[in-house]
Amino acid sequence: MRWFPIFLDLRNRRVVVVGGGGIAERKIDLLLEAKPNLTVIAPSLTARLRARVDAGEITHEPREFQATDLDGARLVLAATDAPLVNRAVAEAAEVRGIPANIVDNAELSTGILPAIVDRSPLIIAIGTEGSAPALARYVRARIEALLDESLGALAGFLARWRARIKTAVTDLDTRRRLYDRLIHGEVADLIKRAREPEADEALAALLANTGKEGSTPGVVQIVGAGPGDPGLLTLNALRALQGADVVLHDRLVSPEILRLIRREAEVIEVGKSAGRHSVTQDEIHALLLAHATRGRRVVRLKGGDPFVFGRGGEEAEFLKSHQIAFEIVPGVTAALACGAYAGIPLTHREHSASLRLLTAHSAAAIDAVDWQGLSDQRETLAIYMAVATLERLQRELMARGRSKDTPIAFIENGSRPNQRVVLGTLASAHRVANEHRVQSPALLIVGSVTSLAPQLHWFGSAPR
Repeated sequence: MRWFPIFLDLRNRRVVVVGGGGIAERKIDLLLEAKPNLTVIAPSLTARLRARVDAGEITHEPREFQATDLDGARLVLAATDAPLVNRAVAEAAEVRGIPANIVDNAELSTGILPAIVDRSPLIIAIGTEGSAPALARYVRARIEALLDESLGALAGFLARWRARIKTAVTDLDTRRRLYDRLIHGEVADLIKRAREPEADEALAALLANTGKEGSTPGVVQIVGAGPGDPGLLTLNALRALQGADVVLHDRLVSPEILRLIRREAEVIEVGKSAGRHSVTQDEIHALLLAHATRGRRVVRLKGGDPFVFGRGGEEAEFLKSHQIAFEIVPGVTAALACGAYAGIPLTHREHSASLRLLTAHSAAAIDAVDWQGLSDQRETLAIYMAVATLERLQRELMARGRSKDTPIAFIENGSRPNQRVVLGTLASAHRVANEHRVQSPALLIVGSVTSLAPQLHWFGSAPR
């Protein structure tokens, strides 16, 4: 980080702008929101700036810049088309220790005016170290669309109550959970509807009950993390990660997604893999119950979708039996994401009329499969956790009518930067997997749709 973000109090402070053209005009419009004593140094002004002078909003010195113009200034901005003038401003500011923004010249600048989302008193500043202002504007537009205008009023409301909340709720963890409820619950909704007196009553009632037994019941969110690419997280999943007190995550959740978890959250790996169970399912249930009964917001984070071979249903049943509130946040399951990222459509008019999802992580899972029903050559099979039992899986499919020439694809680390796609046939599947050392997490797709991978490949290394 070269540029350290900071907010300056410019109210009634001296701010100098050198230049009176269109660029200076736009920067002055922004600066005046902070109510400074603003002086413009320029031989001439635009009509709009002249109108601001006439209205008493800014002061104008109709002449060339002098170094002494910066005496007593808190901030200076140079917006001229004269490089020598801009450099003189930068040098005079450096001598006086004043932050200087030289428009379109990051090397001369010691301060940058960011793109701003204004929900006063909530202010969001976006910067790109001066390298890509268009990108900063794009990000600002996205944030503008996401954040409701009522957040400013909510920020003011919380500021008014801050001292009383701090006095009433001394425990930091309890206080943070209270703020979470305020921001996401009834109080925020009342502020959004401009019903502040009722919001005051609702918050007073919350404070009266905070700390009492059962006053802050916990909740468990069973969240699908998708196959690895953080861009495939749903908005609800991201919100859950950023509001969690504790996160219990599977082994295969990617590091990029784990980095999105709120920094203050407790993060616990409860991953399982074939042949190695670091935490049993009963132990996971016990952890969910223990944290939820303490009033914590718990996220159970699972790779893919929690209801597709993720045992999310079992965990929901357990929570229901113990009267723990829960929510299900679906994720992009591996078959959908891996197929898409490998350029393999799972259904196609010329290749496949249907899709079946299977798991083959153990001998018991293989025994439970209706093999006779898998002989249809026009059905795509997406087989999860197939590597460990691949030899038997291959043998059973061919014995029940699948052609040995059926195209197949292994997709290892689907949607991640190290994704690999290995192609073969049903007869060669076991040999190909060994030759390329295919390892978990890997999805096996069986069907003629896999023959489209070389043509439709778009992500990561080319299929092998």
